[in-house]
Amino acid sequence: MGFRTISSLPKAHLHLHFTGSMRHSTLLELAERDGIRLPASLTEEWPPELVATDEKGWFRFQRLYDLARSVLRTEGDVRRLVLEAALDDAADGSVWTEIQVDPSGYGARFGGVTAFTDLVIDAVRDASQTSGIGMGVVVAANRTRHPLDARTLARLSAQYAGRGVLGFGLSNDERRGNTPEFARAFAIAERAGLALLPHAGELLGPKHVIECLDHLHPNRIGHGVRSAENDALLDRLANAGVALEVCPTSNVSLGVFATLEEVPVRKLIASGINVALGADDPLLFGSSLAGQYAVLRAAQGFDDAELAELARMSIRSSYAPPEITAPALAAIDDWLAAEAA
Repeated sequence: MGFRTISSLPKAHLHLHFTGSMRHSTLLELAERDGIRLPASLTEEWPPELVATDEKGWFRFQRLYDLARSVLRTEGDVRRLVLEAALDDAADGSVWTEIQVDPSGYGARFGGVTAFTDLVIDAVRDASQTSGIGMGVVVAANRTRHPLDARTLARLSAQYAGRGVLGFGLSNDERRGNTPEFARAFAIAERAGLALLPHAGELLGPKHVIECLDHLHPNRIGHGVRSAENDALLDRLANAGVALEVCPTSNVSLGVFATLEEVPVRKLIASGINVALGADDPLLFGSSLAGQYAVLRAAQGFDDAELAELARMSIRSSYAPPEITAPALAAIDDWLAAEAA
């Protein structure tokens, strides 16, 4: 029995971090240009071996991410990163990509957070036209910084609501920071009509997902895979219509699960939850959007009908406009109706 080509399956990419979307070849080129010395884990030993289930492991992951971010020096670098991410996603079958960025990590080099946000939105607009896929920006606060910083970013996001920014998130090590203290930032974003998209349920278990539901009122949750440990929580997520952005490769790379077989995608779907597969940080995990579908086919025996349903869930869980979602859903049906090679 043959398989249909995953890259030709229309899908949406809803969990992609800005610096983490950089091509490895671009990282090496920009680092060489500016004389930035990269560790072996980002050069000949790439992708790096990462385990973030303890603080030392997360610190190493974050250090590599910060090193990668340091090679972005010019407006042209930012535009190149966004365009290459869009082209890579287009090649993987994405019709809509939501890219997540924390402007506070780049503002000092690019004239402040507002100027950098303007640059990213403009780069996304240009990349969308060139690549032929739809794109939107999610501004994400860093939970290791003060909640007041998150409020500043929420107000910034609100100014761009409907003008390139579609959502507001909260990322970084979920074991740090006090989630309820970020509620006021999320309330600002909610009043502006932005999608609420925090990370939870990756390095911490179901209790943190519940905390996010109670205080941040998410529309989707980044990761959320640890929700599978609590059946009542699964019911709550399903009843509330909260989708989960699941990133199998990064879950295993960071030690959340030991193997790809253990990532509980089937249990989440069986509970009535929409699951949208994402690559998270391709630069650090060697992952890709199509690759996430491929690993479920290989490791968990997902057939083409199941992969098509995952693609539908990604489209339905996205904030793409109807002129993108309607043709994409029809094209998924066409993909499944075509004969496998």
